[in-house]
Order: sequence, then structure tokens, then C-alpha cells
Amino acid sequence: MFQQKRAYWRNLDNAAKLFSATSNAKDTRVFRFYCVLKEYIDGDILQEALNRTIKKYPVFLSVMRKGLFWHYLEKSELRPVVREEYKEPCSCLYVRDKKALLFEVTYFEKRINFEVFHALTDGTGATEFLKELVKNYLCLSHREEGLAEVELAGDGPTVQDQENDSFSKYYSPDVKRKKKKKIRAYQIKMMKKEYGELQVTEGTVSVKELLAVSREKGVSMTVLMTAALMCAIHEEMTKVQEKRPVVLMVPVNLRKFFPSESMLNFFGWIEPGHRFGEGKDSLDEILEEVKVYFSDYLTKEHIAGHMNELIAFEKHKVLRWAPLEIKNRCIRAGAKLAEKEVTAVFSNMSAVKMPEEYVPYIERFGVYTSTPKVELCVCSFNDTLTFGFTSRYDSSNIQRNFFRILSEIGVHTKVEEPACPEEVQLNYEGKKFFNYFSFCCIAAIVIGIMLNAIISPERYWAAFVAAGAFSMWLALAIGFFKRHNLLKNAMWQLLVVSIGCIVWDAFTGWHKWSVNFVLPSVCVIIELSMLIISRLQSHTAREYMIYYVMASAYSILVPFILLLTKVITVTAPAVLCAGLSSLFLLALVIFKGREFKEEMQKKFHV
Repeated sequence: MFQQKRAYWRNLDNAAKLFSATSNAKDTRVFRFYCVLKEYIDGDILQEALNRTIKKYPVFLSVMRKGLFWHYLEKSELRPVVREEYKEPCSCLYVRDKKALLFEVTYFEKRINFEVFHALTDGTGATEFLKELVKNYLCLSHREEGLAEVELAGDGPTVQDQENDSFSKYYSPDVKRKKKKKIRAYQIKMMKKEYGELQVTEGTVSVKELLAVSREKGVSMTVLMTAALMCAIHEEMTKVQEKRPVVLMVPVNLRKFFPSESMLNFFGWIEPGHRFGEGKDSLDEILEEVKVYFSDYLTKEHIAGHMNELIAFEKHKVLRWAPLEIKNRCIRAGAKLAEKEVTAVFSNMSAVKMPEEYVPYIERFGVYTSTPKVELCVCSFNDTLTFGFTSRYDSSNIQRNFFRILSEIGVHTKVEEPACPEEVQLNYEGKKFFNYFSFCCIAAIVIGIMLNAIISPERYWAAFVAAGAFSMWLALAIGFFKRHNLLKNAMWQLLVVSIGCIVWDAFTGWHKWSVNFVLPSVCVIIELSMLIISRLQSHTAREYMIYYVMASAYSILVPFILLLTKVITVTAPAVLCAGLSSLFLLALVIFKGREFKEEMQKKFHV
């Protein structure tokens, strides 16, 4: 009744801008929320349940696009397809240059997996989506038994509520926070796994047991688990390493302080820590220290001040107007520095609640995330609290220590490796091929230099071999890394081929064949190839617009400038190239004016 249409595109929230800039193959910024049922999953029913769920939360139907100053999320007509689990948990969902949804639903035996790129939503948004998905699945699979369909959140948030950027809504530059001196934290040093694959360790405990022990010690469950993780890490430290404190990043759901129904990111964090080796290292002493820290820093004033600092940094005039590539490098450098202030991450997603009608069908919920460090995520359902440890180290000592510490204080733990299909394997074939090709190019250069030195040292023909091998490598590298977007691939090939030919021409006597013939020919060929690619792949105007504009602008300006400066001596090819490209660009503006305007607005938003 109250649903509005989705925005065609929208800015990233404050946290999403960090995730879009820093995600990579070893830190995908993807997390998995899952539900284990008491029955095996039917893939067809799960697909129907997902179709229903996405109607309620259409904000998830977005793809990441790249502008001149910022990334942004764009409405997509793509639809998610349920698959049986087929790859490593928390694998890349955001692949640069590839137009794909930023979440995925898979299943294995009795488990429903919901994986999502953190730039799209946070733990709260993921929880709401998964709860709706599980509810729809149970209603569909047990409708013959008369299982009632219960709304999880009344009318639920409208589309506008889902897309609201709560960071911007509650931003106030006047709110300050208590300053805390930045210190370098202890960094875990362990052997990485062979391919850097994600190691997942899960465990469960009774909520009642953990709560009873927490009350006995006068702290919350979150404080107890935070202190236990610090102690678990300390057991792997040497005396020398104790010079630096163990510091945990603990995410905080800002919705507890600021009312919001947004499905976007809306969280902050605090960083409790302890310096071991100073005589107060027992669990009870650390519990008291962490308890005081939470009391001092887990306040609305401190959290609001921290949030405002981050948003003020984003709104800085210099940063706003910096090109995206420069901005991303600055963000990555800042993130690297910030990582040194944290040892590990502990995230408590709190309790997942479902209507009583569905509880008998559900065993538990769980969550874990991709990480370059050690990260512990927890959530609970009924009396079962599930731990999800992740790391990329070839050691599980910290996990072992943590569960042993809980057992020693009276919390009985059950530890297990998460079940996954045997055929799930990492695929490195593409990367291996590129590595072999790179080695062959290097080998060709080295062999050429050796033969040149032995056979004809007075001539330097090996330089041409090296240049040719490098040209081949560069062309394949662009094709490999930009293979997900053929239009962008074509644009890169236009730049590389035209500039490469000019360099070849310059180093072989400057006969001007590169500017007289190659440059205009390549420009026209690339523009035609873009037309063909767009037709074959059925691209909409919004998908091809920016590449057409860039190729046309390049094909007009470069030959025109070279003609004015009399660098080009054979004018006919250059004039034809510039003229045809001008017509091509004018046709876009005249016949696709609305799309042209929208694309320029998106790409140049600050």
C-alpha cells in the first residue's frame, strides 16, 4: 500500500565507500548469514521463497557501478538464482567490471546460506532478509500442513525506508567525542594457508549457561566473550610481543541509538584492548577492564562523535573532488594504517527471533565473514549461541584456546567444522594461465638478450624482442583483468594500441605511420566493435553510454589536436575518423538524450 518506486541509482553510504575501495580476493568484504533447518532443503521451493523475499526487499537488486568521483549502486533487472553450494564460503561477489548482484543464496543439505557484499547491507539488514527468506521457505514447504504465514515486521519498511542513508540523516558536525590516543596493536603472526583460503571453525554453547556465568561475574555476555578472545590471543604471544596491547574491533549497531529502518549499512565500532605482561592478566581482571571500557565508550555521545568524524572526512572538499582512483588509493592506505590499531574483530549479531509457528522447524542460525585477520562472529537463536571463527592462517590455536577458556569457566562448548560439499574447490586456473604466460614473456626477453649478447653484440635487436614481448603481455593482461566487461576492455585496448603504436613509431625513426593511419583506424574499429558487442550482449543505453562517450571523445579530440599541431601529415583518415565519431556522439545525445544526461549525472556526482 505504501510502497514507492525504487530510485534508479543512489550514492553509497559512508561504510560502503570503504568496502568498495578496499575489497580484494583475500578480503572480499563478504559475510555469510545462514540458517540450519531440521529438514533437507528443496532448491525449487527455496527459489520461489527467494522470489517472494526480493519483492519485499527490492533494495538488494542493485549492482555496483563506477563514477568519476565515487562508486554508486544502480537498480538492476538481474534476478538471483538459487544454487546448491558450489564455492568457498564468502568468495568474491563484487567483481570489478562485472555487472552482477551483490548477494547470493545457496543451500547444502539442511542449511540455507545468504552471502552478501558488505557495501550493500550490514548484519542487521542481512538478518532481516534471511528471516524473511526462511519464513517464506517454511510457508511454501509446509503449506499443505496449514502452517500460518506470519508477518515478521508488520507492514515492514517501505522502499524509501530501506534506501535511506541513516549516516547522512544523523550527521551533525557539532557533535564531538572523547579523543583516544591511537596506538599500534599487536598483530597476529602466523603461517598463511597455501592459497590464502578461508578457514572456518564453528562452535555452539547454551545461551542459558553463558548468561549464567556472565551474571555470576557481573558482566554482559558480550563483555565476557570479548575478554575470553583477548586471553585466547594472548596465549599465542611471546614476551616480546606483549609490548603491544591486544585490541579488538567490536562493531556496534547504530540503530540501538538512532531509530532507523534502513537496510543499508548503519554501524559504528569501539576498540577495547588490554596490555598484557603488566601483572593484571587474569580473566577476571580483564573482564573488569573491558566492562569499564564498554561503560565509558558504548554511549550515544561517543558513538555519534565517531560517526560524525568519519562522515566529515568523507565530506571534506579536497577528498570529495578527488578522482575515484586517487581517492581509492588514499582510502586503502588509511585502512592499512587503521588495521595496525586492531588485533582481531569480534562481532555480536545478537539474538535472531522468529515467530513461534516457525521455531519447531529451525535448528539454529549462524554467521561468519571473510577477513584478512582473525574474526569471531556470534548470534543466537532460542538457547543456542553459534560461534563463527574465520581466518586465513594455517593454525587454529586461537580458536582452540577460546573454546577451552569458556569450558574452564563452566560454559560447555561443542566445536565442529562446518559441513560443505566435497566438490567445493578453489579455482585458480585463470590466474595460473596468466602466470605461465607472464613467465613465457619474461623468458623470451631473457633468451633474446642472451642470444643478442652471444651472436651479435654490436646490434641491439633484443630491445625489439623485449618491446614485442611486453606489448603482447600488456594486451593479454588487459584482456584478462578486464574480461568481465568487454566494452571497458575495448576502451582500454583503444588506449593501449594507439599509444603503444605511437611509442613504437617514435623509437623506430618517427615515420608517422602510427598517427597517420593506425590511430584513426583503431578508433573507428573500436567504435564499431562496441556497437557489435552491445547488440550481441543486448546492453541497454545506460550500460553502454559512458563507453561510447569516452571512445567518441577520444576519437574526436586526439586526431583533431594532432591535425591542428600538424603532427598528422596524411589528413584524410584523421578527418574521416573525427567526422564519423562526431556523428556517433551527436546521435547518442539526440536519440538517447535522457540516458545521456542520467549517465553524466551518475558518473560525475560528488
